[in-house]
Amino acid sequence: MPRIAKEPDQLRIDVMEACIKTFNEKGLKLTVEDVAKLCHVSKKTLYLMYADKEAMLIAAIDYVFRAIKANEKEVYDDPSLSTIEKLKKIMVGMPEKLQGVDFTRSYEFKEAYPSLHKRANMHLENDWERTIELIKKGMDEGVIRKDINIYVVKAIIESTIENFLSHSTFKKVGISYNQALADLIDIVMSGIAV
Repeated sequence: MPRIAKEPDQLRIDVMEACIKTFNEKGLKLTVEDVAKLCHVSKKTLYLMYADKEAMLIAAIDYVFRAIKANEKEVYDDPSLSTIEKLKKIMVGMPEKLQGVDFTRSYEFKEAYPSLHKRANMHLENDWERTIELIKKGMDEGVIRKDINIYVVKAIIESTIENFLSHSTFKKVGISYNQALADLIDIVMSGIAV
């Protein structure tokens, strides 16, 4: 069957989604060949795009966090949501197309690919402006306690998510990353909401 040429932007999206899907199934045992097969392109094509598997995985991490940030902006700009609803949705931050991503497998990065682990942590630690702004807005509205320290809340969420991503505990007890994250946000919101 002849291969159909894809537009470069569409090919990158297809590669990222294939990389994520393959990672969900195989973890770090995924190969460039696995991703190429899923995208119906040659390995050579992928090696023209990415120097190696690590570069492809870094691009996939960036792709996931760009999707999370796009979802965050959409939630933030939604006038039908209350400040509390926006906060919850932004802190969970998972766009629908990423609901199936097995983030609990990312603990595999820490030892095998420290650069991937570092990249994911960098994304987690950056871009809190909207969340901080919503917490302040909630304080002004009287729906968030005024006596909390926003930066302590940020540190709690960051360190807990980093912990979630660094261990396979949830997989062992049958809890998905998304469920664990939703439970975390419910607990945090119970502590900061009026």
